[in-house]
Amino acid sequence: MSITEICADTAEAVAGITDGSTVLVGGFGMAGMPVALIDALIDQGASDLTVVSNNAGNGDTGLSALLAKRRVRKVICSFPRQSDSWVFDGLYRDGAIELEVVPQGTLAERMRAAGAGIGAFFCPTGVGTLLAEGKETREIDGRTHVLEYPIRGDVALIRAHTADRMGNLVYRKTARNFGPVMATAAARTIVEVTDIVETGSLDPESVVTPSIYVDRIVEVPR
Repeated sequence: MSITEICADTAEAVAGITDGSTVLVGGFGMAGMPVALIDALIDQGASDLTVVSNNAGNGDTGLSALLAKRRVRKVICSFPRQSDSWVFDGLYRDGAIELEVVPQGTLAERMRAAGAGIGAFFCPTGVGTLLAEGKETREIDGRTHVLEYPIRGDVALIRAHTADRMGNLVYRKTARNFGPVMATAAARTIVEVTDIVETGSLDPESVVTPSIYVDRIVEVPR
């Protein structure tokens, strides 16, 4: 019997996400962003969210749409500003949203550490910059490192290409990006996929995220 819930629609998939949650949102820009789940979260109404993602939204869809509804209190990301990040830019200038910038590799490793049960780790990235201010440092092999702590999510919203009915996931090319580490770092992982296939249909060697990390899946055909 599958331990992963197969949801009838995206509304069912995001049910139960509460105000004040930390939400890990997959995607590198729009590649791999779970747009359908974000739209459902907007309709669901949860607010005062902390969102962890690589970017702070693109254009007016996906994460930007959630920001525009002023449902997000804080963004933790590595790349907040670009040519089409006008929603975030406006909110930040108005003092309506908090920002924590984390270098991209450190962001991924902080989530990986959460999933792996690592209490903290030392990393040389950011040493000597504003990003390291107030953090513990240590000399390791003649190089200064800064102490970084895991990022854990109450929920992860990610997109994969295919799931079997147990919840094993296969991604499509670069749309994989942060999905695998976010799935391990959240208390509840919710996944939108293009196809749900019968268990046994996926090549086990191609499975990237095992079903043990997946709580809900919903089919959202392209």
